[in-house]
Amino acid sequence: MTTLETGHTTPRGVLDAARSLAPAIAARAGEVEARRRVPPDLLDDLVGAGVFRILRPTTHGGAEADLAGAMRLFESLARADASVAWTVMIGSGSWRDLVSLPRDTFDEILCSPDVITAGAFAPSGRSVAAEGGHLVSGRWAFASGCEHADWIYGTCVEGVADGVPQLRTAVFAPDQVEIEDTWAVSGLCGTGSHHFRADSVVVSPDRTIDRSVFEPCIDTPIVRVPIASLIALAISSVAVGCAQGALDDIVALAADKVPLLAGAHLAESPTFQLDLADADAGLRAARALIHQLAEEAWETASDGVEPSLPDRARARAAAVWATERAAEVVGRAFRAGGGGSIYAASPLQRRLRDIDALAQHFLVRRDTLVTAGAILAGREVEVAVF
Repeated sequence: MTTLETGHTTPRGVLDAARSLAPAIAARAGEVEARRRVPPDLLDDLVGAGVFRILRPTTHGGAEADLAGAMRLFESLARADASVAWTVMIGSGSWRDLVSLPRDTFDEILCSPDVITAGAFAPSGRSVAAEGGHLVSGRWAFASGCEHADWIYGTCVEGVADGVPQLRTAVFAPDQVEIEDTWAVSGLCGTGSHHFRADSVVVSPDRTIDRSVFEPCIDTPIVRVPIASLIALAISSVAVGCAQGALDDIVALAADKVPLLAGAHLAESPTFQLDLADADAGLRAARALIHQLAEEAWETASDGVEPSLPDRARARAAAVWATERAAEVVGRAFRAGGGGSIYAASPLQRRLRDIDALAQHFLVRRDTLVTAGAILAGREVEVAVF
């Protein structure tokens, strides 16, 4: 970890520093994928740029950007490489799951502005009361960035009350868990989203969170934004960045590529020009929509107003719609590249696999629109998190 003085502490400074790293990140995308994680030296560069501070409160050394500002960072990094952007998104924002810890514990965990957190909210563990705290065992999946995290958390089932599982999140030091090398996947390969397990670990009460209540120990706008809306919009910004990168790739390729039996470069093709303009407009619309919803969510949170269920539904629907548009753009860029797109050396095949993996996340899957539409139609719905 670095000290406060070595990184940027304003949203503008962080974004500018990240953009200066983008060419190097893009040049190493293949290496990131092959290593299945962000290489340590590149991680150090990202820490030095202050990217893990982007959403952190100023009270804890962070840049405390608004949501739209953080999304600009995630998009900029994803334009270079989606795995790097995803790793930064998780490492910079997953502390939000821990705000119901006691304040002293929260301060201990975020003792440096560059502390990186990772974990899994899905309740894949068991917790029972024990001498000294809670005895925790479990195995959790999709812990992005767990190999370099300073703290790792997992959610457990602690019992059942009136038919409802009672959940408790436990926070572990890295030496209390075992990381299993399971991240052999088709897309977002460089995120190191391995499984981790805990075997009969006693976790002190002050490092656990009773999920039946939400009592944050700090009060900032980012804490007041509903967690599902926050993460969904952040994910969609990574999708938009990945798609913008694919457009960058195909425009560069089209300047030199002469398709088989064509008499001119791909960039001269009216069909390509039409598709490019249409894809560019669609992606701009997606970006504008998610930023509008992010700004509205931030304004509501800043005013201390509880967001309505229709507000949440619109934010979730916007994230799904934008992710779908981004996936379409990547697919069109990949197809425009012709047979050369399938080679491992082509960035377009990586973009396609990354966007397909990203779109599998449950917060941006298409079936979210069913619940969102029911809410907008005035129907009663039962949702645990929305």
